[in-house]
Amino acid sequence: MSACVPARAADSDRTERAHPPHSPPPPGPRRFRVASADMSAAVAVFLIALPLSLGIALATGAPLQAGLVAAAVGGLVAGRIGGSPLQVSGPAAGLTVVTADLIQHYGWRTTCAITVLAGLAQLGLGCLRVARGALAVSPAIVHGMLAGIGVTIAVAQLHIVLGGTPQSSVPDNLRALPAQLANLHPAALSVSLLTLTLLLLWPRLPGRTGRLLRAVPAALVAVAGATAIATAAGLVLPKVDLPSWRNHALAGLPEGPVLGLAAAVLTTTLVCSVQSLLGAVAVDKLVSGRSGPGPVGRSDLDRELLGQGAANIVSGSLGGLPVAGVAVRSSANVRAGAVSRNSTMLHGVLVVAAALLLVPLLEFIPLASLAALVMAVGIQMVSLHHIRTVARHREVLVYAVTTLGVVSLGVLEGVALGIAVAVAVALHRLTRTRITHQVEEGVHHVHVRGQLTFLAVPRLSRALHLVPQGAGAVVALDGSFMDHAAFEALQDWQNTHTAQGGTVEITGRRAGVRIAEPAALSSTHPAGDPQAADASDADCRCRPWTAWRNHQCERPRPLPDTDRRPGPADGRTAADGAGGTGGTGRSADGVGRTDKAADGAGGTDGGRNGGTERREGTGGSRLVRGISTFQRNTAPLVRGELARLAREGQRPAQLFLTCADSRVVTSMITSSGPGDLFVVRNVGNLVPPPGAESGDDSVAAAIEYAVDVLAVRSITVCGHSGCGAMQALLDDSGPGGAPTPLRRWLRHGQPSLKHVEGVSGPPPRLTGRQPADAVEELCLANVVQQLEHLRAHESVARALKDGALELHGLYFHVGEAQAYLLTERDEERVFDRVRAVDLAW
Repeated sequence: MSACVPARAADSDRTERAHPPHSPPPPGPRRFRVASADMSAAVAVFLIALPLSLGIALATGAPLQAGLVAAAVGGLVAGRIGGSPLQVSGPAAGLTVVTADLIQHYGWRTTCAITVLAGLAQLGLGCLRVARGALAVSPAIVHGMLAGIGVTIAVAQLHIVLGGTPQSSVPDNLRALPAQLANLHPAALSVSLLTLTLLLLWPRLPGRTGRLLRAVPAALVAVAGATAIATAAGLVLPKVDLPSWRNHALAGLPEGPVLGLAAAVLTTTLVCSVQSLLGAVAVDKLVSGRSGPGPVGRSDLDRELLGQGAANIVSGSLGGLPVAGVAVRSSANVRAGAVSRNSTMLHGVLVVAAALLLVPLLEFIPLASLAALVMAVGIQMVSLHHIRTVARHREVLVYAVTTLGVVSLGVLEGVALGIAVAVAVALHRLTRTRITHQVEEGVHHVHVRGQLTFLAVPRLSRALHLVPQGAGAVVALDGSFMDHAAFEALQDWQNTHTAQGGTVEITGRRAGVRIAEPAALSSTHPAGDPQAADASDADCRCRPWTAWRNHQCERPRPLPDTDRRPGPADGRTAADGAGGTGGTGRSADGVGRTDKAADGAGGTDGGRNGGTERREGTGGSRLVRGISTFQRNTAPLVRGELARLAREGQRPAQLFLTCADSRVVTSMITSSGPGDLFVVRNVGNLVPPPGAESGDDSVAAAIEYAVDVLAVRSITVCGHSGCGAMQALLDDSGPGGAPTPLRRWLRHGQPSLKHVEGVSGPPPRLTGRQPADAVEELCLANVVQQLEHLRAHESVARALKDGALELHGLYFHVGEAQAYLLTERDEERVFDRVRAVDLAW
């Protein structure tokens, strides 16, 4: 019995604490580490934040220490709690007008209390998770608000630049400007002009030396240079005055009318929240567009709102300015290579150190230099890029009203005016409908532009009754909305017209919206005819490029006996062929893009058809149905364009050589249509070099015809992920084996294997990461190698020498739906991610 009892009870405790055998020892306590990239980014942001924080405090009329408090709290509190790791918060130029107005009306201590209350409001909004709702505000209103604030800042700071004192509003500042110009202060004006000159020219320094010097922020150089010259010249100017921190005013109890205080809290909350949330979204775009540092998680907007609220509570309690995300500092943080929130927090630590240790140096800075810096920031807030974007979207009126409202009335009033105008413009667009009628070659065309509501029914009825009985009619709906009244009016007219022997074709409808044609169907097709069922199908909502086997618009119905095979019933309607057409998946506002995608999808799904038919037992029904849907829905839309191409002949701009893989849809990934691409597809996107053994003259003939006859301006070799040919090449790289046609063809890929081994230089790679496996590595190398084979063809070499041809390498990752374009960097071949960009439609 004693043998069953442990000899030492203490050993049992020791055994429980020991880690299992053959496992790594338990990790030690975590150590806080700051990456070198975060350290350098924090220094860069600090050098920008220091002069700007003082300048914004000066512009608001607050104690200058308040700018430093807000910068430090924004870095430490918002940086630690906020949901956007790389956004830098602090005193923002967008809050200058609001804060200056609050200080003038309520005093500094009450303004700090309003900041605390605004922070509490932000905490409540963050807990309610409504951050995404703030992004519903029209960009024209946001940009107009910022432009109005920028104009207000610039006009006010102009007085300090000229050596005077700004007034309380923009109209007052403009009225006082002539008298100010008549009483210039030469010393203040010279320091301001020097600051603006350095601020403008420093980012444009040329050469390698200039590139090194530009690492120092222009704002710091401008203020430091103007300060040094003013001090050396002995100019007598008002300078920064930082009283002792013992005398720094903290928040007090709010004093004033309740409604006025509530409006002030609402305004501060609105501006802080919108600016911070839009800044977080902008930071995400900057992070996704850069290459080099590791990935950073996307912003959590609700958490960002909580972080901003906490920062405003702390900043207001400590006597600081309101805090919001700052675009200038955030973009500098991203471009400096920051990889975590440590850079933002470390910048806050540096601001605290500067506020405690650099006060004697900061008091040398002339106020005119800070005013010039803030005036430049205000001018930059009126962005020409934003104005052009707003103009493209026909929202200039909203932008202008918001800007003028902020300048003349105030931020809250200007934003309210902008919202009212935006709503009025939206209602006007909703109710404005143009309906035209014209006759072309005996066919009556009724074109509806805009939203079709009950207000437009009388005009629609007048236009439709201009179509004679028995005539052919085409009704084009160029809009995204049709209400019930308009739908019934159009349907009743269609039924009546077709019953009287006429024909009606309705184009431009959204997916799933179909005007029923019972009379036409019953007179054309007998009951139970599959074509009638196909023509009346209105429920297919699949995309034009949806594969046949993935359609979600199935309706079980028996197939003709000639198409039956043993196995489960296929149960699809003719709309299943819409994967190769534009069918019911096209949009109401345009035909071109959808039909282009449809053009490629038809060819691709055809390649998949054989295996699918054998597996599911559908025979040729899917192919026939796809063609039938094309003839019914897409052919009428592209017939005019194809007729033009038939008359003029093909003039493609590019030869596109890619793999025969059914997942690579050329026209879809290039957004091209009929006549754009001269496509050559084969197994492995191979280009046999001239005179190669077991060569394929079909590829060489296509290259010669494209270059010499069609005069294409570029040739693209496109590889893709998961290429079966590359896998076969890896599996069959050794000698031996029967010389099958596939083996003979894959010999042209043998040089790509050598390219992977580094015989022809370093192997290509993807930007930001290494190839996932050997197959992907070979796919990348194969694109580069086939481009070398292309250059060996006589026609290509001649066109390249004459400068009439360009060669491009492309890699398409199927699983990511992402294209990578080949570039060369310092003798290294890199496939760069092709990113989405804003287009002006």
